[in-house]
Amino acid sequence: MNDASILLVDDEQSIVELIKTVLHKEGYTHIDSVRTGEEAIVACQAKIYDLIVLDVMLPGRSGIEVCPFLRETTNAPILFLSARISDFDKLTGFAVGGEDYITKPFNPLELVARIRSQLRRYLGYTGGAEPLKEASKDQWSGRTNLYDYGRFQVNEAAGELRVEGDIVPCPALVFQLLLFLCKNPNRLFTKSELYEYVWGEETLSDDNTVMVHIHRIRERIELEPSRPTLLVNVRGLGYKLVHENPRRIYPT
Repeated sequence: MNDASILLVDDEQSIVELIKTVLHKEGYTHIDSVRTGEEAIVACQAKIYDLIVLDVMLPGRSGIEVCPFLRETTNAPILFLSARISDFDKLTGFAVGGEDYITKPFNPLELVARIRSQLRRYLGYTGGAEPLKEASKDQWSGRTNLYDYGRFQVNEAAGELRVEGDIVPCPALVFQLLLFLCKNPNRLFTKSELYEYVWGEETLSDDNTVMVHIHRIRERIELEPSRPTLLVNVRGLGYKLVHENPRRIYPT
């Protein structure tokens, strides 16, 4: 994991140097940095990164504005850094494609811990970052552990979501939450249980985190996200992925 490639996007050189210093002490040496959102887009088009630390307040386009463009080329975890601390700002960061949101001033050791946690989940699951691409039918049908829910299919080995035949980009934690639900069809989970199983933490640090990721799944798999029929909420109890006859396809 210490071979992970990390991109820092921040126009405050002192913060960049601080983050580089603590990451170097932890053994992370493959670190690039840029100062603007436009430079970040170019960097991600030219190189594959395993994680991106993205400041919100950047010259020109903000980190919030840039994040969707980054998501066009990478599924790597994106951690927002920001002096904005409101719940609305945090939810906006999650909604546009971020995996985590860290407020300034921050504890450098906490930042490193969160980076390590994201890399462990992402690299442990995918084996490394890959650029988004269309998969051929042969690639899709030849993979193992395909969860078929009719309107959509989840390919565990390829880390891919296909909706009505089309590959749909899916950030790492959104995919992991959907995969977990696919493996447990028609089973009801509380928000705390989902947080523990998917995020690997017993305490729900932010009550909105699971809700935001549920919304992002619905945006991808539901015909009408505002009226979900697949990923439903049982009021006061939790969420479940509904299917009368879900299929798991194994290699022949």
